[in-house]
Amino acid sequence: MADDPTQANGKILIGKSGSTWQYLNLALGNRHGLVTGATGGGKTVTLQKLAEGFSNAGTAVFAADVKGDLAGVSQAGDSRPGLVTRSRDLGLTYTPDRFPVVFWDLFGEQGHPIRATISEMGPLLMARLLDLNDTQEGVLNIVFRVADEQGLALLDLKDLRATLQFVAEHASELTTRYGNVASATVGAIQRQLLVLETQGAEKFFGEPALDIADFMRVDRDGRGVINVLAADKLMRSPKLYATFLLWLLSELFEHLSEVGDLDKPKLVFFFDEAHLLFDNAPKALMTAIEQVVRLIRSKGVGVYFVTQNPLDVPDVVLGQLGNRAQHALRAFTPRDQKAVRAAADTFRKNPAFDTAETIMQLGVGEALLSMLDEKGSPNMVERALIVPPQSRVGPITPQERDAVIAASALKGKYDTAIDRESAFEVLQKRTAGRSAGAAPADQQAPQEAAAGGGLLGSIGGMLESALGGRATAATGKRQHMSTGEMIIRSAAQSAARSVGTQLTRAILRGVLGGMSR
Repeated sequence: MADDPTQANGKILIGKSGSTWQYLNLALGNRHGLVTGATGGGKTVTLQKLAEGFSNAGTAVFAADVKGDLAGVSQAGDSRPGLVTRSRDLGLTYTPDRFPVVFWDLFGEQGHPIRATISEMGPLLMARLLDLNDTQEGVLNIVFRVADEQGLALLDLKDLRATLQFVAEHASELTTRYGNVASATVGAIQRQLLVLETQGAEKFFGEPALDIADFMRVDRDGRGVINVLAADKLMRSPKLYATFLLWLLSELFEHLSEVGDLDKPKLVFFFDEAHLLFDNAPKALMTAIEQVVRLIRSKGVGVYFVTQNPLDVPDVVLGQLGNRAQHALRAFTPRDQKAVRAAADTFRKNPAFDTAETIMQLGVGEALLSMLDEKGSPNMVERALIVPPQSRVGPITPQERDAVIAASALKGKYDTAIDRESAFEVLQKRTAGRSAGAAPADQQAPQEAAAGGGLLGSIGGMLESALGGRATAATGKRQHMSTGEMIIRSAAQSAARSVGTQLTRAILRGVLGGMSR
C-alpha cells in the first residue's frame, strides 16, 4: 500500500499522535537518543520497537537485556489480544515477525562469550572496575607501563597479578623513575582482583578477544543483526556492567573509520540502566565519556541511553541526545516532582498541553515523543501511542535460546578460551631461569627497560603529566617477543590495546587538534 505508514522510506515508525504518525529519521539515527520512564511504563517495548526498525533498515543493533525481556525479539510475536487491539486502534494490521539475533553473555552461559584482554581494558577502566583510589590507580599505571617496557602481554587476571608481584619485587629499582610503589598498595590491588574474580569477571578477561566486526553483521535478507547481551546476572556486578559497556563503546570509536552522515547508522548501541555508567565516575572518566559520545556519531554509530529519568544523565551528555521518548513518571514526593519538571524542560514545548502534567498522566504504552526533523532540529513534543513490536514481547524459554545459539553463524568462534604465553608464563620462566642460575636472554632490569624508552618514553611522560593517563604503546606490541609469539599473536587476531590510550587520544584530538595521532 502506498499510504502504508509502516513503509515510509528512510524512517522508523514509532507511534501515533492523534492522526499524525511519529517517525525516527534513519539519517539522524546517529544523533543519539534517550528513552526514559518509570519501571513498568513501557521503556523496553519502545526499545524493542526501535531495535526492530533499525534491523529492518539494515542497521546492526547492540542492546543489553537487563531483565530478560528483550530476548523475545528473536521469536515471532504471539498475536496476544492486547497487541492486536492496539494495532487495530492505530489503524494497523498486526503481523508477527522474528528478527536475526545473536545472544552474548560475559559469563558464557546464555550466549556466546565476550572476552577482552587486560591491555584492551587499560588502566583507567581497570582502576574504576577495581574501585581504586588515586594512589592505587597510580601504581596500576606503573604496572601497565612496566608491562609495555618488559614486553609482558597482559591478557587475563593472572597476567595482571603476576606483573603486580613483579613490580612489587622491583619496587626499589622503579621508585626513582615512577615514584614510590608500596607493597601495601600492591597488596590492596591484589585483594580487589580477588573480589573481581569471585564475581566471575575472570571469564571476561582473556582470548579470543571480541572482533568488533561481528557486531556489524546483516543476515541474508539484508536485515541488521540484533546483538543481545544477557545482563540479568551481570547486573549483580553493576560496576562490571558499566565498565564493559564503556569499553565496548570505546572499542567501536577506536576501530571504526570516519564516515560522516550516512543514510542510516552502521550500528545503534542501546545502553540500558544508563545511570550506572555515570555513578561515581571520576572527572577524567566523565570527560572521556563525553568526548566519545560526541565524536562517535561521525563513525556511523548511534548511542541510545535507557534509564528512569533524564536527570540520570549528565548535562554534557544529555545535550547530545536528539531523539527522545519519555514514558510515565510518578510524582509522589517533592523530589519526584522536581524530576518530572526537569524531564519536561528537556523537550521543545507544545502549546496544546502541559508537558509536566502529561508525563504524570501517561498510560502503559504511551510516551511523549520528540524526534529530530530532516534539518536536525527537535520536533515539538507530542503525546503518542507506541506501535506494538512484531516480535514477542517478553522472555523466551531456555530451549528457544539454545536453538538460536546453535544456529548462530558465530558458533564455535568464541566458545573455547585460548591461554597462550603471556606475562604470567614469561615471568614464571624468568623465575625458573634464575633458580637454575641462568637468566633468560630477553630479561631486562626494569630501570634498563625504562631507560630504553627513548623519545617514546619522553612523549609518554609529557602526556601523562598533561592528562594524568597513559600514552605508551599498547601492551604486547613492543619487540620483546620471539618470532613464534608474534606468529601466534597474528593468528589470534587479538593484539592487546590499551583503552586508556584510546580515550586519551580521543580527548587529545579535540584539545590538541590531532597532535597525538
